[in-house]
Amino acid sequence: MRRLSIVTFVGGVAILLFGFSAYAIGIRVNTSNSIAPGIYLVVDRPVEKGAYVILCPPASALFDEAKKRGYFGAGFCPGDYEYLMKKILAAKNDKVVITDDGVHVNGELLPFSAPLNSDKYGRPLPVLRTVYELGDSDLLLMTDVSAKSFDSRYFGLINRSQIMDVIRPVFTW
Repeated sequence: MRRLSIVTFVGGVAILLFGFSAYAIGIRVNTSNSIAPGIYLVVDRPVEKGAYVILCPPASALFDEAKKRGYFGAGFCPGDYEYLMKKILAAKNDKVVITDDGVHVNGELLPFSAPLNSDKYGRPLPVLRTVYELGDSDLLLMTDVSAKSFDSRYFGLINRSQIMDVIRPVFTW
């Protein structure tokens, strides 16, 4: 029994060290519907349209409710939020129109962008039907792989200052 406890302890420490090391070199894991699940690497690239990013959501009542509902967990971002991973689908000078049929960027309807009325538990989602002309700091962060992501369809634009890192996929499934 003592030998099993020692092996379990050493194994646990080894897993923790591996996790800390992977994080230190820029490895991030996504398990959400926001972008393809998989392993991503922090890269030194510009924050621009088409990039995958990690962000700290701004502290607000809307994000407090999203965390309470379990759309994301607790973490080290202000507001005790977990960081989020999204794709930039619109940036400076883009025109974004959010309607019942989806999100249009410069007149093109984005796939998987039709806003849902409620989450999987039947709770109503924020209704955001609007038109944006994106300025220098504005970003539209969304999914391009799932209709069930909690993204800019519900919380609006994100300021560029909220972006922590640009990431690129290493292995996705």
